[in-house]
Amino acid sequence: SIEMLWRDKSATIWRHACLGSLVIQLGLAGSSVDATEPLSVFTNQYWGDPHTVTRDEVIRITMIPYRGKSVTGVDVSTMDRKILCGYQGWFAAAGDDSGRGWAHWAGRDGFRPGSCSIDLWPDVSELDPDERYATEFRHRDGRAAEVFSSFNRKTVLRHFQWMETYGIDGVFVQRFVVELGTPAGLRHANVVLNHCREGANLSGRAYAVMYDLSGLGSNQMNRVKEDWRLLVDRMQITRDPAYLHHKGKPVVAIWGFGFNDNRRYTVAEGIQIVEFLKNDPAYGGCTVMLGLPTYWRTLDRDCVNDPRLHELARMADVISPWTVGRFSTPAQARRYAETTLTADLEWCRGAGIDYMPVAFPGFSWHNMKPGSPLNQIPRLRGEFLWSQFAAVHKAGATMIYQAMFDEVDEGTAIFKCTDDPPVGESRFVDLEGLPSDFYLKLVGAAGRMLRGELEPSERIPAGLR
Repeated sequence: SIEMLWRDKSATIWRHACLGSLVIQLGLAGSSVDATEPLSVFTNQYWGDPHTVTRDEVIRITMIPYRGKSVTGVDVSTMDRKILCGYQGWFAAAGDDSGRGWAHWAGRDGFRPGSCSIDLWPDVSELDPDERYATEFRHRDGRAAEVFSSFNRKTVLRHFQWMETYGIDGVFVQRFVVELGTPAGLRHANVVLNHCREGANLSGRAYAVMYDLSGLGSNQMNRVKEDWRLLVDRMQITRDPAYLHHKGKPVVAIWGFGFNDNRRYTVAEGIQIVEFLKNDPAYGGCTVMLGLPTYWRTLDRDCVNDPRLHELARMADVISPWTVGRFSTPAQARRYAETTLTADLEWCRGAGIDYMPVAFPGFSWHNMKPGSPLNQIPRLRGEFLWSQFAAVHKAGATMIYQAMFDEVDEGTAIFKCTDDPPVGESRFVDLEGLPSDFYLKLVGAAGRMLRGELEPSERIPAGLR
């Protein structure tokens, strides 16, 4: 049996008691996990040596079914009346066993003052010592600034417990297809997916896979097909109790078709992959969500002028236009909803397609792209994000994609970040005096509004700040 103790509403302690017949992986040199053995991802598994593991070994060790406890929580049979966050899960830290150093923290000259790729600093004050990784950065009082790793099981489970505490329905777990081509990248993606699956099951949240095609070359959609086959056959995710379904089918999202930023894959390739996910005799039968450019319907501005994109869009079950950075004030957000979003909704309703608008709290990627200003799109103490929630609800949207749960690189994270970031050569965005959990509360409140549990209002609900 495994004892799970909840400590107040902000942290989780996982204590492994008598494991009975479960296989305990001690992480000794040469040990491995065999997916045919009666194991559970509750165990402290050995995920292979990150420096020597082969692709075949990664598949054997990390792509395993979930056999742990599952708690009933949100209704995983529908996307309707839900806010689902994007979950990057790409952060690594020196000493976390991922073997990837300071991935997605480091800048051009490593992860040190003057060189980083993040604009928000995570609040790790609730994390246990084995979840925190010290850096060369210093807070104003001289303390060493610490970060987390997405490879750390306990931290990902904690993130899902936060979702439960604040009433957030679940996540789309990002799978960057270009990362899946190397053993190290596939290992990291699979381990994080294992953690997210376990966290969703234990906290009663929903999760689904989102393939991000950014950086992918032409004629490489077979890589998506191959990965999906492995997820279905070996991890058995579509049969997992916490896996998100919609209209009776498992949900899978594909992000990145139609953007006019010189992507090498084509809309025609998109038609092929959607056809596979919807109609393949063994691996189809999916509800497919497409992450498209903001101006997908009019085929202009951020979108390619290719009429076949509408053919692709009509094949989708859900369309989710990417609006991060497309407007920067509450007034602009309302104008977008009253014009573009409303017309998008009408188009989708006429085609029998669901529509999932994107909301984002602000934007900043100064440390990653020094030519861009710090705090490029200010959060305005939550006013910017809430203006989007109110506007899309008024327009009639019934589901929202929240960008993002953990994205500190582009300053869109809604999880706990600190109002006391490090000082020195690198500059960071603070929380404008708000508590670290404010945006978790705000997203939770928007979910209640979407479900009809909170009176719609253009004002942030009283008491959140």
